[in-house]
Amino acid sequence: MTPRVQRPHATGDPVHAEPLLARLAELRERVALLVDHRSADDPTASDPVRGLYIPEAAVRHLLRPQEPARLDAAGPADSYDDRLTDLAVRLGLTGLDVLILLAALAPDLDRSFEQLYGYLNDDVGRRRATVALALDLCGIPVHLASARARLHPAAPLCALGLLVVEETERPFLSRSLCVPDRVVAHLLGDDSPDAALAGHLHALDAGAGADDGHGTRDEHGANGAHEPFPDDGPGGFTHRLAARIAAGPPVTAYVRERREGDGLSSVAAALRAAGRRALRFTGPESSVPGLLREARLTGHAVVVQGLADKPESLIRQLAEAADVTALITGPRPYDPQWCDTDPLVLEAPQRGAGAVGAWSAALGDEPGFDLAATVAPYHLAGEHIVRAARAARGLATFEGVPLAPAHVRLAARQQSASGLEQHARRIRPDVDWRDLVLPPGPLTQLRELALRARHRDRVLGEWRLSAGGGRGRGVLGLFAGASGTGKTLAAEVVAAELGLDLYTVQLSSVVDKYVGETEKNLERIFTEADRTDAVLLFDEADAVFGKRSEVKDAHDRYANMESSYLLQRLESFDGIALLTTNLRANIDEAFTRRLDLVVDFPFPDVDQRLALWRHSLSHVPCEDDIDAKQVAVVFELAGGSIRSAVMTAAYLAAGRDATVTAADLLEGARREYRKAGRLVPGEGTW
Repeated sequence: MTPRVQRPHATGDPVHAEPLLARLAELRERVALLVDHRSADDPTASDPVRGLYIPEAAVRHLLRPQEPARLDAAGPADSYDDRLTDLAVRLGLTGLDVLILLAALAPDLDRSFEQLYGYLNDDVGRRRATVALALDLCGIPVHLASARARLHPAAPLCALGLLVVEETERPFLSRSLCVPDRVVAHLLGDDSPDAALAGHLHALDAGAGADDGHGTRDEHGANGAHEPFPDDGPGGFTHRLAARIAAGPPVTAYVRERREGDGLSSVAAALRAAGRRALRFTGPESSVPGLLREARLTGHAVVVQGLADKPESLIRQLAEAADVTALITGPRPYDPQWCDTDPLVLEAPQRGAGAVGAWSAALGDEPGFDLAATVAPYHLAGEHIVRAARAARGLATFEGVPLAPAHVRLAARQQSASGLEQHARRIRPDVDWRDLVLPPGPLTQLRELALRARHRDRVLGEWRLSAGGGRGRGVLGLFAGASGTGKTLAAEVVAAELGLDLYTVQLSSVVDKYVGETEKNLERIFTEADRTDAVLLFDEADAVFGKRSEVKDAHDRYANMESSYLLQRLESFDGIALLTTNLRANIDEAFTRRLDLVVDFPFPDVDQRLALWRHSLSHVPCEDDIDAKQVAVVFELAGGSIRSAVMTAAYLAAGRDATVTAADLLEGARREYRKAGRLVPGEGTW
């Protein structure tokens, strides 16, 4: 009779099922021998209700010494060419382990074994193999300690998640054996991941290739191109890690990253170079046993990105799985208290900005613009680059235009969204250099600031001009000048030039009356800014970066502690931060020394005021003969006040449903003087 195979998954491959059916045929012969042996002298063998009660004859039969069936002991584990053999060789299973697993597996592949096992178990309701039945089928005495040990929780079958010994409240020999559905499916050729891991397995990284639907990537990146290693050199971090993974034995490594994605990108590149596929896991620690079983079944490595608040259990489980390569990435420093067996602790190389090769591969066709200059400010890792490239192409398609730098920059900013908005207000820059009316000196300094931000990785990293001592690669600038001279606008222009969002720090959410809380809030902001491609703006910075004073009471001491903290934190800052102040003299000199540039914004002269008036009026409907030169000469207003005056004139004109007149401009300028408490020139004579 041909056994009927029940497959738990519809994607099973008959090629993998056929060797299992051959194994079942051999097992059936063992079952037949055991049945013949049992029925030869069993007085209840022909009883139709055998197993439901125990008659006296059966009791007397049981009291006589029982001679075990003469079955051949288990053969070698590699006598077949199938997935079960591959699994046995890879996981170090013995021939006895394989036969025990096959005995437990049989009812899941052929329903006729249920009735046979019910007979041999003397219980029609016990349709799975028990410990005693499995050992009998293997030709092993049930009292042999070494054989019984193969079914203990620490033995390979159970410890590796291939077999479950159920009903632990029963005596050991009568406990049922069950093979998890995922193991059955794998042996039948189904590589769909365990349903219990749904939502926890993800594509590894763009650097590891295209997603194959199983949380892994093939050996090629987007469009068949490889992403360059973060450090292209024979002795680089990625090559050393790849060599360690390829050389074996399996390794557990914790790769700490300074910036999100750096560790994952390096790990993905190393796995690709080592020729290993991987499962990227982001689930809870309770799912780690299922993850490890999945890795053992498929021969994949495991990559875990990010750690929970208490990662001890997760790292301990991975470190104790000596047969699985596990790579863990995260920003937290490794704590030896997490587990008894320390993993290999590494520091991920800091990814520089740009990654033009990865962007080019992700975008596919050669863009019609300077890609290197466009992506220079962004520190995105491989996966985020692929997602940003996909989003950029989608934006261009939506607008029905060719791909442009604006699409790439917008998509990159979306991938760099962060938690900065908890303490800062995000501004999407909508200005450019044409909106700035400044003398040549400050303009040159602002362009240099953007240049520093764009090329800091090359100068400070590749050219090794960093001062050392744990100092970061941040760019710090101070904008000093009277109110309304364009400091905040200049910060927005610099952010727009770099293609980054501008985050204005809300001092109300930073300064706290309780000791130490202000520093904690600032640390959250700096930490988030370190890992985000954005420009951080401290408006009215003298409120936080003020001078330290002589300590006369506890308030002075704690105020000085805040300044000292900021001085230390700026040393290790990796982002872009701009400070503005109306009173440069109030900024501590120690802060000034740490700044890359100090840009002074002068009060505009007549020519600049006229340019500001005309720029503000450029989109406002005005009378043909209007001339802003008179108000520019008479009223000494800064750019912010000029804009407010034009806004007042525009509202006056809109209220009349007319165009702006010279009288409207004059009234707007007068109101700005009155707001400032200044004497209005020519009051009552015009």
